[in-house]
Amino acid sequence: MQEYISKQHRILRPAEQIYALVSRFDNLTPAVADRVEAWQADADTCSFKAKGFTVKLRMDEKVAPKHVKIVGDGIPMDFAFWIQLHKVSDTDTRLRLVLHTELNMMMKMMIGGKLQGAVDQIAEGIARAMNAAPQY
Repeated sequence: MQEYISKQHRILRPAEQIYALVSRFDNLTPAVADRVEAWQADADTCSFKAKGFTVKLRMDEKVAPKHVKIVGDGIPMDFAFWIQLHKVSDTDTRLRLVLHTELNMMMKMMIGGKLQGAVDQIAEGIARAMNAAPQY
């Protein structure tokens, strides 16, 4: 099992507020719907098309306000995707993403770097969006 870990990002918001957003797929609809094809989401599942095939994701485990575990349903590659939150103070939270996946050596050589880059990019995007959004 390979593990791809993002850089840690600082978000100047309470962990509970970040968790409330990332623990529901339907909260992501405004940010994602125009970036992927056929986006559908409810609180615990989502699906979309990527490169011609349908990707289905499911919230597998939620521990407020510490982490969310997302798994793929019905896709050829087994993986688990963790969104980890560490509360430093009431207005300072550290976010890290961890992707666990099973790749053979050939696939690891072909897409390992791309997966690492994607995990870093997603973490940075979440942090940037959360830091830029108005406080409520």
